Amino acid sequence: MIWQVPTLQDQEFALFQKFLYETTGISLNDGKKPLVSGRLMSRLRLLELSSFEEYFRIVQRDPVECQIMTDLLTTNETRFFREPAHFVFMKEKLEGMKSHRSVIRAWSAACSSGEEPYTMAMTCAEVLGIGGAFEILGSDISQRVLDRAERGVYSMERAETLPPDHLKKYCLRGVRSNEGTFRISPELRHHVKFRQINLLSPPGDIGQFDFIFLRNVMIYFDAATRKHIVDRMMHVLRPGGFFVIGTAESLISVTDQLVTAAPHVYRRKA
Repeated sequence: MIWQVPTLQDQEFALFQKFLYETTGISLNDGKKPLVSGRLMSRLRLLELSSFEEYFRIVQRDPVECQIMTDLLTTNETRFFREPAHFVFMKEKLEGMKSHRSVIRAWSAACSSGEEPYTMAMTCAEVLGIGGAFEILGSDISQRVLDRAERGVYSMERAETLPPDHLKKYCLRGVRSNEGTFRISPELRHHVKFRQINLLSPPGDIGQFDFIFLRNVMIYFDAATRKHIVDRMMHVLRPGGFFVIGTAESLISVTDQLVTAAPHVYRRKA
């Protein structure tokens, strides 16, 4: 029997819109319908389903399939040293902090496959040394991308945005069967931990941070959800700590606890 390619109907798309909003806070506008269809089609083919509604019913009752669907619909683009001005700012502030902070802590929220938290770790190592006292937390809603981040292995194409000296100091080039890849060095990975966190939920006991990067994810939330998430994060950002967002994002009318420190960088009021 030949599998017939189903079409995502409007009422089916609405089911995924509502479900994703309720579970992750992500708001899919109607223009995302082709994206949802394209990313989920492989699951329908694998399971030999005749409609997207059939797949949705499986997602509702099967936590494993629900996680797969969430991974497919929420994984975003990332790269090393994306929006590099933020890391220049971070490095400058680290110079002033290192004399009076026993441990520097930074959180990369929505870290995807790990390039951002490892970039933060490299930035800290440049100021504090590879054996310095700093801790980086990388979190995401997708366990699949967190598993990849934990491994810290990337194709050499991903090194295009890495400064050559950073590639030499903080990475190991693959050889023989691993040629064409590189791995973040064990010394740097020692400073970086990963944890699955849904930004809609309380983050749990993760401590306080000097820097929080929440970049290029708030564009997927509506105003109420943005406010809810940022309010939660203020509880774990130290007074005087820095909150960094993407260059396409804004905190207008989101919170009164932050003041501008640099373009798209904010400082929590003391």
